[in-house]
Amino acid sequence: MSKDTDNTNSNSTTQSNSNPQLSNTVTFALAQSHFLVGDITANAEKMRKLAIEARDQGADVIVFPELALLGYPPQDLLLRPSLSGRVKSALSTLSDVDDIVMIVGYPHVDHHGTFNSAAILHNGHQKGFYHKQILPNYGVFDERRYFDKGRNQVLFDYKGITIGLLICEDLWEKGPINELKKQGADLIVSLNASPFEINKQDKRKSMLTTCSREHSLPIVYVNAVGGQDDLVFDGGSMVVQADGRIAHEAPRFMNQLLLATLDVKKGTFDSQSKAPLSLSRESEMYQALVVGLRDYVTLSGFSGIIVGLSGGIDSALTLCIAVDALGADKVYAVMMPYEYTSQISLEDAQAQARRLNVSYTVCPIYDAVEGIRHTLAPLFNKSPIDTTEENIQARARGVILMALSNKFGHLVITTGNKSELAVGYSTLYGDMAGGFDVLKDVYKSQVYDLANYRNRLEDTPVIPERVITRPPSAELRPDQKDEDNLPGYDILDAILTLYIDEDMGYQEILDKGFDSEVVAKVIKLVDNSEYKRVQAPIGVKISHKAFGRERRYPLVNKWSIKG
Repeated sequence: MSKDTDNTNSNSTTQSNSNPQLSNTVTFALAQSHFLVGDITANAEKMRKLAIEARDQGADVIVFPELALLGYPPQDLLLRPSLSGRVKSALSTLSDVDDIVMIVGYPHVDHHGTFNSAAILHNGHQKGFYHKQILPNYGVFDERRYFDKGRNQVLFDYKGITIGLLICEDLWEKGPINELKKQGADLIVSLNASPFEINKQDKRKSMLTTCSREHSLPIVYVNAVGGQDDLVFDGGSMVVQADGRIAHEAPRFMNQLLLATLDVKKGTFDSQSKAPLSLSRESEMYQALVVGLRDYVTLSGFSGIIVGLSGGIDSALTLCIAVDALGADKVYAVMMPYEYTSQISLEDAQAQARRLNVSYTVCPIYDAVEGIRHTLAPLFNKSPIDTTEENIQARARGVILMALSNKFGHLVITTGNKSELAVGYSTLYGDMAGGFDVLKDVYKSQVYDLANYRNRLEDTPVIPERVITRPPSAELRPDQKDEDNLPGYDILDAILTLYIDEDMGYQEILDKGFDSEVVAKVIKLVDNSEYKRVQAPIGVKISHKAFGRERRYPLVNKWSIKG
């Protein structure tokens, strides 16, 4: 029996199974899988195959992630006039899947509005639907732009249990689950598209444990997996007992059809024999970067990627991630030396390319740089040499990489990290030229952590040791070091974390014990570099606040850093 309190937002139905009978057990299948945004027909077909597979393994109910039919986040695809027709057509193709209840995330469009919804499908009929009530509108989420708010609770009876439905953010607020408990829910099913950030799985577990204990309700929590533009969904779907214990947990960053069986009389789930390996901070960060790059490149249709390999740690780590994501045969490394490029850099770049077995080309830029300088000489003849000449080197490299991309159809991967992008330590149309920046949300200190982590995975390091140990340098002038212009990265990253990730102001950061001149300089650099960042390629989000859709500042403003 599907039960609701407001028929403007849900169907009233009589029975969710055509031949109802009590059962000792109900087996749920958690379909942790990647559903590509916009590919409605293929997503429906994937649902069909997973449902049949789950049914053949003994599942009674299969649960898909939030908005799986359309993919998440669909953004302005939700505004397309043909959306409703396409969704209805796709749902109809699932009508011949028998003998298993399908709980499908989809966008529901009717005369009441557009809703983020879950449909209950069984034996060719839609038995009910639920509309998400709590619409997140912070960080990367923009759901109030697209969706109307659901206003009812929905429960349905199946084989002796009453199941309540929630969608993602609904579970992070107390109201929806409180109401389901009051109306007699025996169990909660939650559909989710929860993107990765560092330590997010621990937060999910804490939330689920608290919810289940407070309400004495078991929770079936299904999360999406895979990369979508700058977001990565890391899976980690779970089944939680009514006392807060985790009975089942799916591995992170992987497709998984996870089955869990509920003892109806006891109200408890069976427990998996072996839980997935827990991931360290570096491990989950690295896997997120690999998945984000892999899915962006492959789903965008590129045949391979190009990396400008400099002999420095950023490009070295980028190359490792690229090989792990796509395979060595699809990665092309190009070293572009100039007169300031050290012999050590040449040797280390070549050594790493050989170690990873990627295509490696040396393309000197001396003639290109000198040609540009010669062209500009009549205009620059009365101006002293400054960073302009350094930037010509970076832009010459950008021209070469983009020309190779145009000629061979490979995507250029840039190698800038979050610390550099924050303070503008990068060149527009130079080292920022490219289609994807895998380290965009990785601070420099984290780059070192990840490089050491990747080296520990194999007996023979994939990144030469001196790449990690020698002082970082852009090598755009003789004996150049990053710290000639910036505070040490340990100090810089600490200030940036407070200012960017934690939104602290000037005085709050000073109160943490930092030098006033250094703090003022760093904040000014960050604020003055906003125009660069809006022109930078996208990259994988791994932090609480990445540069991109969740951090939006005006390019022209007179905000005082000390105000």
